[in-house]
Amino acid sequence: MLTYDPDDTLAHRLDPRSKLGVQIGFAATALAHTGSRALLILSAVAALILLAARVSVLRALYAYRFALVFLGLAPLLAGLTLGSPWFDLSDAETSARASYRVLLVLLVSAAYIRSTPIRASRAAIQRTIPGKPGQLLGVGVSLVFRFLPVLQADIRTIRDAMAARLGDERGVVDRASTIGLLGLTRAFDRADRLALAMQARCFAWNPTLPHLSFSRLDYPVLGLAVILALSALF
Repeated sequence: MLTYDPDDTLAHRLDPRSKLGVQIGFAATALAHTGSRALLILSAVAALILLAARVSVLRALYAYRFALVFLGLAPLLAGLTLGSPWFDLSDAETSARASYRVLLVLLVSAAYIRSTPIRASRAAIQRTIPGKPGQLLGVGVSLVFRFLPVLQADIRTIRDAMAARLGDERGVVDRASTIGLLGLTRAFDRADRLALAMQARCFAWNPTLPHLSFSRLDYPVLGLAVILALSALF
């Protein structure tokens, strides 16, 4: 699981707002352009972003391994037909390009996650989107970043416990239903504990967040974000 990792890379020194701008611009461009040349350029940009955050491509792919299963199955399912020729290469290619674009967006988001503290992400969102909507979105993002790794750790613990009791010899449906049921039970228990902990700590909608300021490094990145966003229109 990718999490924030303190470091001194170029991405770590950037303001989270400029990094969010690059993410939004990159996603808009990736969804707008489907040509081979555009995908090649986007791949190069994604590689530079990963390099700036010092993110291993293999580690990022492993973190998104469950999403990769669906992205890999999509072209196969899209190409299937009910009659002759039974498999349409054109539909499969279109779906494969879409899956690859989604993969590039996920890799760029991996660079953001590794280089941005959770509190900085919340500060960037709340100071960009004013009022209660920004506060609600900032709290939601921070809770997801904190809560999701805990839930994944619970799932791994359940799987290890089942394997220790020879549960891996059961059928696939039986194992999936057991893990799903126990995982949901753990998730609800964690949610109750989280709500109690937030009340005990006098949770505030507008806490003192980290100070954010743009540096000289941020302005070229903001320019890149604008270029990516505008390129989606052409």
